[in-house]
Amino acid sequence: MAAAAALAAADTPPAVPQAAGTGGPTARRDFYWLRSFLAGGIAGCCAKTTVAPLDRVKVLLQAHNHHYKHLGVFSTLRAVPQKEGYLGLYKGNGAMMIRIFPYGAIQFMAFEHYKTLITTKLGVSGHVHRLMAGSMAGMTAVICTYPLDMVRVRLAFQVKGEHTYTGIVHAFKTIYAKEGGFLGFYRGLMPTILGMAPYAGVSFFTFGTLKSVGLSHAPTLLGRPSSDNPNVLVLKTHINLLCGGVAGAIAQTISYPFDVTRRRMQLGTVLPEFEKCLGCYYVTTLISFSTMRETMKYVYGHHGIRKGLYRGLSLNYIRCIPSQAVAFTTYELMKQFFHLN
Repeated sequence: MAAAAALAAADTPPAVPQAAGTGGPTARRDFYWLRSFLAGGIAGCCAKTTVAPLDRVKVLLQAHNHHYKHLGVFSTLRAVPQKEGYLGLYKGNGAMMIRIFPYGAIQFMAFEHYKTLITTKLGVSGHVHRLMAGSMAGMTAVICTYPLDMVRVRLAFQVKGEHTYTGIVHAFKTIYAKEGGFLGFYRGLMPTILGMAPYAGVSFFTFGTLKSVGLSHAPTLLGRPSSDNPNVLVLKTHINLLCGGVAGAIAQTISYPFDVTRRRMQLGTVLPEFEKCLGCYYVTTLISFSTMRETMKYVYGHHGIRKGLYRGLSLNYIRCIPSQAVAFTTYELMKQFFHLN
């Protein structure tokens, strides 16, 4: 999610008026929303594929899988290929790709829409509108793609030889049939929404602010002309990496306890301590605030802060740099390829 959030974070830099005879902006507006959708989706998929092994390890550690719960991040990275083969590091990545493409695309387009709406209708401008629009865009994308994330987590949690689901379609059918129908796909939605609001908002705010300040004060040092529109400045690749990494690290630290709670609620009955964790709640309440609170209290009470609510956080910090590097590099290339500048 860090990559997708930060991709849309920056406002478009001011452009010098286009000279006559260069074709004009109208020719570039055809299918603009489709081109934006493709650019965000492709960038998100490339970034997530790059860090897929780290995502698998994160799920295993967050939910205390009994095969790996005694191991750390790097030990688990070594243990998974030994037990499940190297493809085990990419378990659940197919479902992730199906989810992350629309997720990144929806978030990018929603951010631009909300930013304009907040500025024109509410009169809020400056850096604050990035914070508000980013939070709203993140929550919109989460709600639209949450069932796919639920299936992806279930597949990623499975260990070779102990499969409950044979694939994406089977997981959808099983969850629908055994866990309360449609509502079963939204287990853990509440902590996701509560975690996404500060996460996406801070990501948009931090990255957008760093980018605008950098290009305003040191355009030659930090920026370069866009290949599809030389009048528009874009950040150099290594500067994109730095800004995105800082934004992702700050946002992740703030929202991580909600992420841990969400994962455990998504896994639900798969976890051995499910009943102790959630008590006697009915399926229809599994997306409620009370269930989220009970889950968070259980994790804190049994595992504490460092080994519970923040377990696996170091892995997320390690994910930030490569994820942002691939996301921003791909996104900048796609923006230029699709003539979005």
